[in-house]
Amino acid sequence: MNNQDSLTEVLRSVPLAPAGDPAFAPLYDDRLRWRVRRARWQVAIREAFLARVATRLECRVLRRWRRQAVGADWLEQRGLPRRAMEQCLGDDLLLQVDPRELIRSTDWRGYPRRSRPSSSAFIWEGDWDQRRGNLCFSSRYRFISDLDEHRDDLSRTERFASLRERLAKGHPWSSHQQGVLLDSEQRILFYLRVYLSFLDDMAARGFDASRGKDELGVAVSREGRLIKINRGLHRLAMAQRLGLPSVPVRVKAVHREWWQRVVGGAKGDAALARLRVALRDCVPEFLPGERDPQGYPEGFEWPSPRCAGSEAGLPGSKA
Repeated sequence: MNNQDSLTEVLRSVPLAPAGDPAFAPLYDDRLRWRVRRARWQVAIREAFLARVATRLECRVLRRWRRQAVGADWLEQRGLPRRAMEQCLGDDLLLQVDPRELIRSTDWRGYPRRSRPSSSAFIWEGDWDQRRGNLCFSSRYRFISDLDEHRDDLSRTERFASLRERLAKGHPWSSHQQGVLLDSEQRILFYLRVYLSFLDDMAARGFDASRGKDELGVAVSREGRLIKINRGLHRLAMAQRLGLPSVPVRVKAVHREWWQRVVGGAKGDAALARLRVALRDCVPEFLPGERDPQGYPEGFEWPSPRCAGSEAGLPGSKA
């Protein structure tokens, strides 16, 4: 049996985890089988409920608001159902942005959970947009940059050191969401090489929106600027490291102050028409917020762009 046949056999025998990727299949361990299956069942049940019950109900609710039926003002005050808005607006919520400009993210540290906006609502209240993190100094960007800088010896990376420390203490890192168990130094190095291969594939082929489990989600602040929310942060960090010219992001929520400003007195479909036009002018936020939990160093510089079509190649190459 050749290497390709061996890999195919492994892929067939491994239950893919909810957030897993076939590239991680060799890191699967049968001790994870029950945890992986349980995670898959939970995701399957949740997605089935959303598709067959919640989203259908939300679409009915949104149709009432669009027709301005009884209770329409109350529905708008409640924030309008996000999933139904996504179905209604479709690709009007999809924007292309320079990943190196999308550096501000929501930062929930110290923000009371009861005060956080609902992920099921499209219109968000509160000061969430004034509490911003800086993705230039995020753990994901540091991780990807560390791999890139030490690609010739991944044992020198911070992540290898931290994972090896867990291994030495008898608590190897595992993830039932990814279907991965790192119970040896060889597995740790393989895990890191997989992430490095994702980076190199993006450098050669560009950003593949279908590769990840989740889209790159953003929210629109009260000033009408884009702030990154959770999901897809590793892929965004790769795009930033490489200096890709653009990546697709999807608007998941908007601040109520911005919503009221752009729709004015319009209601229903007329409000949606104004929203579609206003979204085209939304650009990433680059300034800190008034309520940021912490400050960040100054003088950050991006590395030279390195992607398909650029003059620079991979480190150590002669492109």
